[in-house]
Amino acid sequence: MVAIMDEALELRLGMKVLEVGAGSGYHAATIAEIVGDTGRVFAIEYLDKLVAVARNNLIRAGYADRVTLVQGDGSLGYAGRAPYDRILVTAAAPETPPPLLEQLKSDGILVVPVGGRMFPQELVQVRKKPDGALERNSMGGVAFVPLVGKYGFSH
Repeated sequence: MVAIMDEALELRLGMKVLEVGAGSGYHAATIAEIVGDTGRVFAIEYLDKLVAVARNNLIRAGYADRVTLVQGDGSLGYAGRAPYDRILVTAAAPETPPPLLEQLKSDGILVVPVGGRMFPQELVQVRKKPDGALERNSMGGVAFVPLVGKYGFSH
């Protein structure tokens, strides 16, 4: 799933990427590798214990200089560093969180699982056109943990 999502993001060197749901830090590391030394990854995680795990893993793997970890409500995005070339959500939202669309650059891509708390869910690729129009592409059924936060699900 990590490879499928990275491919859907159409990542390139130098991009600034927001990851919502840092988890272990693994997915952020794959993105950091693809965007290279000139790119930057901001990963926001709701659970403070996972932030500590991800931080430790990224330090040990040598990606701490390219990945910034933040504890908070990922459904709100991370406006302080917006706009982003790409945004990735690794937890299912009931619908695409509006703040993430606002923080996405023109010609940007957002990849997000959308659907129920458990099932059904679909992986959606959203392209933001220069005129602000959104083009949505379904990438098929998936199963993700629920996104928790203002534009996600409650605990």
